[in-house]
Amino acid sequence: MISTKGRYALRVMIDLAEHIDEDRVPLKDIAERQDISKKYLEIIVKELVSADLVKGIHGRNGGYRLSRDPKDYNVAEIIGTVEGSLSSVACLADKSYDCPRKDICKTLPMWTEFDNLIYDFFSNKKLSELV
Repeated sequence: MISTKGRYALRVMIDLAEHIDEDRVPLKDIAERQDISKKYLEIIVKELVSADLVKGIHGRNGGYRLSRDPKDYNVAEIIGTVEGSLSSVACLADKSYDCPRKDICKTLPMWTEFDNLIYDFFSNKKLSELV
């Protein structure tokens, strides 16, 4: 399940894409337009900046802007940045986990196929399509 953090990160990115002509977009403006707590957005934007999806401009007239053109982002990378794995089950979410049942698990192929469908769907959705 995608949490509010993932959904809000996508909303922030859409908002920045809609205001791409502006040199910088203050976080308070995004918070107001998206009706999201500024404090919560600070946490989300920090992760987006760390992943170099967003550039932060510091100072009195600071704000944020996209690091790339909206067509160069896919939804999987945006959601994955703040959510981590998009996997539906724990045994697929952690690649280092060696499940003792993996060789006999009747459901693992189904979960793998499902996860691939989800990843492919989100990977093929560009931020520019959502604007």
